[in-house]
Amino acid sequence: MTEARKQPGSKMCFVCGLENPVGLRIHFYETAPGVVEATYTAPEHFQGYPGVLHGGIVATILDETSGRAWMGDPENPRFMYTAKLEIKYRKNVPVEKPLKIVGKALESRRRTARGWAGIYDEEGNLLAEATSLLIDLPKEIVETMDAEELGWKVYPDEG
Repeated sequence: MTEARKQPGSKMCFVCGLENPVGLRIHFYETAPGVVEATYTAPEHFQGYPGVLHGGIVATILDETSGRAWMGDPENPRFMYTAKLEIKYRKNVPVEKPLKIVGKALESRRRTARGWAGIYDEEGNLLAEATSLLIDLPKEIVETMDAEELGWKVYPDEG
């Protein structure tokens, strides 16, 4: 296995934005070509039912992770949006317990791709998974994006 490479994040992204005061602040690492991983412990204030992560937050994590599997080269990332997300909630996802999050790039066509993401508990049980249909952001939008304004960079690990 190659050494994990930390992916960039942006300032205010709900999932990865370290400056977003209400965000998840998840750090993603590319562990192999087309594979990303993260660890995350959801705080209690994101629960739906007592002790259970809200299903909308689960969907958000799976959505972000399946797309990040396609980001690839940090100097020239593939920015995509989700056209379809199919989720299977297998077991309750707990709050305040470590989770392992994995994303994998599946197949790609010209402007579209498919991704997969899963959330696992400490014992390796698959709790939730999703497949996504992703579409490249239009070229004219990508060309006008200002990386500095977005805060798009690799942020140091908090420690």
